[in-house]
Amino acid sequence: MNQKIIIYQVLPRLFGNDIRTCQQWGDRNTNGCGKMDDFTSIALNNIVALGATHIWYTGLLEHATQADYSIYGIRSDHPGVVKGIAGSPYAIRDYYDIDPDLATSVPARMMEFEALVSRTHEAGLKMIIDFVPNHVARQYRSDVKPEGVVDLGANDNSTEAFLPHNNFYYTPNEELHASDFSLGGYREFPAKATGNDNFSAWVSRNDWYETTKLNYGVDYLNGRACHFDPVPRTWKQMLDILLYWAAKGIDGFRCDMAEMVPVEFWKWAITQVKAKYPEIIFIAEVYNPAEYRNYIYQGHFDYLYDKVGMYDCMRAVICGNAQAADITHCWKDVHDIRSRMLYFLENHDEQRLASDFFAGSASKGRAALIVNACMGNNPMMIYFGQELGERGMDQEGFSGRDGRTTIFDYWMVDSIRRWRNEDRFNNRQLTPAEVSLQQFYSRVLTLCNQDEVLREGEFYDLMYANLRNPEFNTGKQYAFLRHAGNEVILVVANFDEQDAQLGVNIPQHFFEHYSLPERDDVKVKGLMSNSFFHFSFNSHTPTRVLVPALNGRILRFTL
Repeated sequence: MNQKIIIYQVLPRLFGNDIRTCQQWGDRNTNGCGKMDDFTSIALNNIVALGATHIWYTGLLEHATQADYSIYGIRSDHPGVVKGIAGSPYAIRDYYDIDPDLATSVPARMMEFEALVSRTHEAGLKMIIDFVPNHVARQYRSDVKPEGVVDLGANDNSTEAFLPHNNFYYTPNEELHASDFSLGGYREFPAKATGNDNFSAWVSRNDWYETTKLNYGVDYLNGRACHFDPVPRTWKQMLDILLYWAAKGIDGFRCDMAEMVPVEFWKWAITQVKAKYPEIIFIAEVYNPAEYRNYIYQGHFDYLYDKVGMYDCMRAVICGNAQAADITHCWKDVHDIRSRMLYFLENHDEQRLASDFFAGSASKGRAALIVNACMGNNPMMIYFGQELGERGMDQEGFSGRDGRTTIFDYWMVDSIRRWRNEDRFNNRQLTPAEVSLQQFYSRVLTLCNQDEVLREGEFYDLMYANLRNPEFNTGKQYAFLRHAGNEVILVVANFDEQDAQLGVNIPQHFFEHYSLPERDDVKVKGLMSNSFFHFSFNSHTPTRVLVPALNGRILRFTL
């Protein structure tokens, strides 16, 4: 059976933290920190019950932090190049290690990780971890690297700005300086380029100043000249890291800022990883639509973020800044690769849907979830707490009150804490609204794999047939069909804050194209409510559907 991938993204640092009263800028002793062990069998089974098939544990690799683990032989980072007290999980300090914050017993952290892999698989989930290939922490060094592995930068010639076999880019004879903040006494000579491609010795607070750009053989200061033969040292080191984690039994890599790494590297590396681990998947964070097909067909990625297309469009529709009909343009722009596009309404980079900076209410995301989850067989991702209406409106520390859940600070996510309820997961601490939203998410997401038509059926957009339909508002409603055999599912989403009594036109082309009969009276099952109705389903009479405000209908027709 083919499977629609449903990814549950979660930060272990926050998921299991039960400290109720966190302090702004608090350290791990004050604010607490979740552990890998918090993902118990009960917790994982509840994530499966939401409809998840995969879980992306965000921030497992050891990264720069202000926490002191020197007693365990882990060298400390200078606080001047750490964002937040906990630090960014995308400033990797050791590619071969697990973050000590996440271990119940720091010396046993790798054993705890391996146990997490086993528990995840026993629960029926596949496991995705981060691979951060574009940049590393300023003070990268591996304390547990395998025998024969040389640290990044150890053999660099730092007197040259660029050499093909250097791991980093340098500003010879210049010390690192900050233009609008203090590095707190941190010294770096010569200065190295930042992860966001700042190749000067001066960094600002808006730079990824806590990171250093890795050199894949591209000379950015001289017309982006490529030096890929012989294979750059960085390529070989990154492949070794991918194979190291693949051997641990994980099922996929979410590759951070993949488009900032040359596609030639991905082709070279992914081909070799898949030769040994053919089932492993690679998901690319790519924001440039002009490069989508390049990273799929040349780079061999399985899936790409659909951020600047579907996410941005859906956000605009939810907020009333775009027409529902614009959704059609989004899928058409990538129609040939749509099965490879990962849809989402939230992730760690984006503002929470229920935050004041986005929709202000989780209920406004229901219609969008139905559309994103049900319109194709491509992957769908939700972010932990999204299914509970988490608002992300705390002022944690470095993150500030920005509508996002912090990735930089020690903190607690209140909706998740109450859902967990000390590993009971009995919903007793959730509000009725939170329980209702969670049940809605679970119903939609589980349907995507339980129902064969939603899982594997063909997609047919109905918007063109309803553009001039007086009984259908293309600004506020979106409709499409899914079809397999003699089964047809009609999906209608209503982004309006009022219930909508609609007449949906089904074009004659649909019936002719799939050789389906037209019916005046069909018994129909409502998949969201398990109730039955009678509708017309033909090209000469609109199919009349009452769609609740900020919600949708998923109706199965057997013809």
